[in-house]
Amino acid sequence: MHAVMRDYSGDGAKKLFDILEKRAAEVKEVIMPIKGFVSYSLVRTARGGFSITICQDKAGTDESIRVARDWIAKNASDARRARSSCTSNALLDTRSLIAAPHPS
Repeated sequence: MHAVMRDYSGDGAKKLFDILEKRAAEVKEVIMPIKGFVSYSLVRTARGGFSITICQDKAGTDESIRVARDWIAKNASDARRARSSCTSNALLDTRSLIAAPHPS
């Protein structure tokens, strides 16, 4: 498994997340067909937000970076001033980690 986090901040980032939220169905249509796609999430932050895409392999996350860049250029050009950075790495095998119990 491989993940990519795209972090958006600065001028236009909040507007970009408004657009992504409003047009979530369209985003889903371009992200989900990526070969090896597993999941996609958006998280708002005080300075904008970030997205996390998980795919079966690096080829899938590389494709998601291209698809996201192209979709933003085509559909959110008025929010293009948002600075973006990408971090892409293999996922750790966390099956052996012990989670803290959830309070009842």
